[in-house]
Amino acid sequence: MIGNRSAEQTFSDRELRDALGLFPTGVTVVTTVTATGEWVGATVSSFNSVSLQPPLILFSMARGSSAFAVWLAARHFVVNVLAQDQGKLSTAFARALTDKWGGVPYRVGSHGMPVLADSLTCLECDRYAQYDGGDHLIIVGRVVTLHAGKRSDMEPLVFFRSKYERLAIGRSIEAPIDAVGFQCGW
Repeated sequence: MIGNRSAEQTFSDRELRDALGLFPTGVTVVTTVTATGEWVGATVSSFNSVSLQPPLILFSMARGSSAFAVWLAARHFVVNVLAQDQGKLSTAFARALTDKWGGVPYRVGSHGMPVLADSLTCLECDRYAQYDGGDHLIIVGRVVTLHAGKRSDMEPLVFFRSKYERLAIGRSIEAPIDAVGFQCGW
C-alpha cells in the first residue's frame, strides 16, 4: 500500500533518496500527446533497458505528478536521452505547470509524438505494459523507432547526488573482456 512504512524500516525517505542519489543516472525527457492534442513532457531519470527481443524499455512516473492521468492513458511516447549541454532543457521539463515547449527545437515523429532535437538518442515507443511501483507507475514501452544523435562529440547529461554532472571521458576503467554480452544485465 502506498505510503505505509514497514515497522522494520530504520531510515527516512530523505536518507533513501540520498542513498539512491549515489547511483548516477542518465537524464531523459519523456514526451507524449494527449487525446486532445496537447503536448506533454517530463524529465525522468528512472529509465532502464529491459529486453532486446522484444525491444523493451521502462521508466517510472510519480503518481503525484500533475500530468499523471496523461501518462496513465498514453498509448505512445518518446524517450529523449539528453546530452550534457541540455541541462536547461531537463530543468524546464522538470517544472510542473509551466510552458515547457517555448523555444524547444523538435520534430514530429511516429504517432505524432514530439521528438526533441539534439538529444543523444530518441526512442519512439508503444506502451507494452504498466505496473504498480508504490508511489510511481512503472511504464514499459516497446521501441518501434530509434534515432541516434548526429554529433559525434555528444556526451550524456548525468544526474548524481542531485546535481547534473559530466562523464570523465578518457578516464575509462577496463571492462570485462566479455562485457559486450552484458548489455541487459550482468
